[in-house]
Amino acid sequence: MSSGWQLFMERNPPTFFVAVLTDINSERHYCACFTFWENGDGEEEEEPSSPVQPAQLFAPKSLVLVSRLDHAEVFRNSLGLIYTIYVDGLNVSLENVIGNLLTCTIPITGGAQRTISLGAGDRQVIQTPISDSLPVSSCSVALLFRQLGITNVLYLFCAALTEHKILFLSSSYQRLTDACRALLALMFPLKYSFTYVPILPAQLLEVLSTPTPFIIGVHSIFQSETQELLDVVIADLDGGTVNVPECVHISLLPEPLLQQTREALSMVLDPELEVADLAFPPSTISVSSLKMQDKEIRAVFLRLFAQLLQGYRWCLHIIRIHPEPVIRFHKAAFLGQRGLTEDDFLTKVLEGMAFAGFVTERGAPYRSIDLFDELVAYEVKRMRAEEGNKQKILRHIKELAEKLYKNENPYPAVTMHKVQKPTEGCHLRLHQKPFPRLDEGTVQWIIDQATAKLQTAPPAVKAEKKCMVPSGPPIVVLSPAAIMERNGNALANSARRLEVVRNCISYVFENKMLEAKKLFPAVLRAMKGRAARHCLTQELNLHVQQNRAVLDHQQFDFIIRMMNCCLQDCTAMDEHGIAAALLPLVTAFCRKLSPGITQFAYSCVQEHVVWTNIQFWEAMFYCDVQNHIRALYLDNSEENHVDEVSG
Repeated sequence: MSSGWQLFMERNPPTFFVAVLTDINSERHYCACFTFWENGDGEEEEEPSSPVQPAQLFAPKSLVLVSRLDHAEVFRNSLGLIYTIYVDGLNVSLENVIGNLLTCTIPITGGAQRTISLGAGDRQVIQTPISDSLPVSSCSVALLFRQLGITNVLYLFCAALTEHKILFLSSSYQRLTDACRALLALMFPLKYSFTYVPILPAQLLEVLSTPTPFIIGVHSIFQSETQELLDVVIADLDGGTVNVPECVHISLLPEPLLQQTREALSMVLDPELEVADLAFPPSTISVSSLKMQDKEIRAVFLRLFAQLLQGYRWCLHIIRIHPEPVIRFHKAAFLGQRGLTEDDFLTKVLEGMAFAGFVTERGAPYRSIDLFDELVAYEVKRMRAEEGNKQKILRHIKELAEKLYKNENPYPAVTMHKVQKPTEGCHLRLHQKPFPRLDEGTVQWIIDQATAKLQTAPPAVKAEKKCMVPSGPPIVVLSPAAIMERNGNALANSARRLEVVRNCISYVFENKMLEAKKLFPAVLRAMKGRAARHCLTQELNLHVQQNRAVLDHQQFDFIIRMMNCCLQDCTAMDEHGIAAALLPLVTAFCRKLSPGITQFAYSCVQEHVVWTNIQFWEAMFYCDVQNHIRALYLDNSEENHVDEVSG
């Protein structure tokens, strides 16, 4: 038992829970534990002459089933059937039932179903989800919100995404497993990659002092041993509280997404709130079942991720200098184009292990797609259009919830299980024989017979429908005015300012230095805006293409001053791609100092922070390789089309 082996003064009713074990290859194994109690001193004969009878003690005994497949209800029914045969003395061979259990074949994913029987007059229908990439949550997400509430779960959600340590406490082992499962389901399409132990054994409590992030569940009898954990977010499922230590700062979702998510969750969890102030509220309010409410909550978070990661595929770069292509995400461009370079939450998410796995798994251009891919590609415009309209938002949430429910329950009308249960109160019988010792040889013979049959059966092949992954609409580049409204520190660039930049550069290259000097102060002021800096790089690039890169001294000084002014506001991330656009230009523009000696522009623009960022140079190298490969394999028409799309 996870809390340790101990004797009890009374025979408790049987218990069941599912623990999750993770092997060295990060593969999860589901460990179903069915525990009942036997007489601890049943084999010892009591002395009849003793005037004082010793207290009767009961020892726990567990039936354990380990599987790489997650079918908790099937585990519960199967182990419960074995217990029923034992406790009620049914005329069924336990070895035969266990052998059938270990050899039943489970259908692969894709919405298949199979009826199995363990040979005790039972029937169980096993359904697999249509898409194996979508998590299966049953009712766990809805239960987590009932236990902790909207605000607390959002804190846990943000803490998990930003790689904090999370500890669940409960007096129920199954609730610990369900809570951990629910948190992982909310994180979809990201996958948690750190320590994940829904039920931590008592002997391993020291794991809580690890320096790495984790999601761990601990029985509440050990709550006193968690008091000194100063950097762990502790969620008490029984008390409905989440404790965030003073030294822990949890970055929350950016606004307005945080408020929109709260409102959407409130509509799903508390539909009566919307009509509470009406003078004539409707007589009936439709309330979803717990399983459907579970999917509606997940739909809210699915919409949230679609809005957070909208346009991510436009920032994927394929690196082809390795034997196997590597996909890299241009984080700086993604944040810069959305005006979120200062957002702490999204920055941490993009730097995290979960997002790195997301890029590796979903970055490939040709693969099978799921509900998230369709949502982020085709539904983002709809979500923008419906912003502020609660009825339309709720309708969309219910549509997504139906798809999530259908994925878990492809055949909802099927009668699921027919499994005999033990007689009520059977665990209280005074004279109960101990659980019999099983004949391993008989069980092994049944396994060998089934294995021989499977070898002659055709192999099950999982049919994957692969296609080109839709990129969806490109990232909406915020206007300078929108950036100013969000950040409060950027100047809007009018068309007039951009015209001033173009005119000044034209005067410089036409050697009209007097006119250029008049416009130069206005140009330097305009360089505070991103649009003007992009304009500068575009204009200079046009002159390089016209073979006008060799300048006289005055022209060179003007161009260098504009480049330095352009670069001084660039961060190390180069989120707007200004430094990247200038890099080929600073190696092109030059002046003749004397016969045989040429000074290039890069020698005069070296004192900027962006050049110290190794990631910037890696990105530029990979981008250069990609451009050369495109030039080699694409003809001019295809190259122009790709440029237009990426632009």
